[in-house]
Amino acid sequence: MSADSPLAPVRHHYRFDYQPITQRADYAWPGGARLAAYIGFNIEHFAFGEGLGARLGPASPEPDVLNFSWREYGNRVGAWRCIELFDQLALPSGTLINTALYDHCPELIAACVARGDELIGHGHTNSVRQGEMTAAAEAAMIHGCRERIESQSGVKPMGWLSPWISESPLTPDLLAEAGYQYTLNWCHDDQPLPMKTRSGSLWAVPYPQELNDIPMIIARQMSAPAFADMIIDQFDEMLVQSRAQPLVMGIALHPYIVGQPHRLTHLRRALEVLARARDLGQIWFTTPGKIAEHAATVAHNR
Repeated sequence: MSADSPLAPVRHHYRFDYQPITQRADYAWPGGARLAAYIGFNIEHFAFGEGLGARLGPASPEPDVLNFSWREYGNRVGAWRCIELFDQLALPSGTLINTALYDHCPELIAACVARGDELIGHGHTNSVRQGEMTAAAEAAMIHGCRERIESQSGVKPMGWLSPWISESPLTPDLLAEAGYQYTLNWCHDDQPLPMKTRSGSLWAVPYPQELNDIPMIIARQMSAPAFADMIIDQFDEMLVQSRAQPLVMGIALHPYIVGQPHRLTHLRRALEVLARARDLGQIWFTTPGKIAEHAATVAHNR
């Protein structure tokens, strides 16, 4: 069939092959758990008077003070309340950081490091999309974020989530070449899977776009009680499904959204359910980096 045929195969990414989840090798998470769960805690900084950003209300001409200051609440108040909640339940976090936070509120990143959270690269600022950058600028940003996290916090980030999940055709290649071991950009599966790059493999760890407060609460106008119920429903069903295959359940949170008091109380209710399941040995509550490490070990030992 010719390439210009209306029935020709559609364009493909060639990063991974199709494989149904029901036809894969079985394994278990540490401790024999079948379901791994993690929090993806997005701490972000936005340029004032320009660029992208989630909105509470209609966009105003820049400087859009309403929407900028609403997002800034997350760094000043909401993130600290979330950290208090995570501490109360002894839950680790995969903390996704814009490196612009080192200039703006380094105390917040230091608090996450102090509690042993995993730091995950999340670009320099959420005001821009890396998919719109030149290849050279994107490579410099990816390398620069990793170097700054290491120099400022003393840890080499293993993972990456692009601001706004924006990729160029080269992003997986650039991530692997910069030393990252996994990406959270792809939400195509419930298991960690290797992706092909020009410099070897890069693991794709499942990151939720449904169990995520921005698309649910902001885009779809879901209430805080409903979002908490959604987390619990997801957990209940995935716990049943994990009897057949080891699965990953991520929860994506932004402190300017769930850190609002009226939402935090419902998030507390949902996370208490997962904390009890962890205490009973039903789940492995961990970080994306540890999930990627375990999956790579399992693959190596096959």
